[in-house]
Amino acid sequence: MNLAVIPARGGSKRIPRKNIKPFLGRPMIAWSIGAAIESGCFDRLIVSTDDEEIAEIARQSGAEVPFLRPAELADDYATTSDVIRHAISWLDQNDRMPERVCCIYATAPFLRAGDITRGFDLLEEGGADFVFSATSYAFPIQRAIRLTPEGRVEMLMPEQFSTRSQDLDEAYHDAGQFYWGRSEAWLSGKPIFSPLATALILPRYRVQDIDTPDDWLRAELMFKALHEFDAARS
Repeated sequence: MNLAVIPARGGSKRIPRKNIKPFLGRPMIAWSIGAAIESGCFDRLIVSTDDEEIAEIARQSGAEVPFLRPAELADDYATTSDVIRHAISWLDQNDRMPERVCCIYATAPFLRAGDITRGFDLLEEGGADFVFSATSYAFPIQRAIRLTPEGRVEMLMPEQFSTRSQDLDEAYHDAGQFYWGRSEAWLSGKPIFSPLATALILPRYRVQDIDTPDDWLRAELMFKALHEFDAARS
């Protein structure tokens, strides 16, 4: 069995009701649910939430909400891995143990069904414990600077000051969209970011964290531009 779990608690602070706030005409979570369904990868698609309104919108969008998440897994200290382990255990007790589980974030409107499928293929072909989406930094991280308490500037890696940009290793970061993993890896608490994981690299223009109102506006503008570009090519 392949299981998709979309964590979506009700207590978002920086953008209230973020998981169901309308994003270009659809509740935000509906974009993630739609991509998961379109991928055809999953036997069951579960939204893990503590919120009745989110649960109802998730059902209307095509997902299952067979339980409400316990309060201890819905506060600011519960981790995504905690939520996924709870969903796996629930399914094991009420249906059967899934072999592979994909955590999909509720605020990932740029996620595409094809990315989910490619991630699954990487998991199966490469023998990794986890496969997740990632993208490259736009600027060499070895040239990063920080501000001191006195307002002065320091390089994080001063030894790289004279190194040519083309000689620096490219760096990547989590794209915050999906995380395929084997059930035993989730349940045993193995780290996602490790040599046992593989990254599916996405172009930077299809990755945007949405944590603040400014992020939200930027994501909507990027999303519109991307769809206009895709429409012009088709």
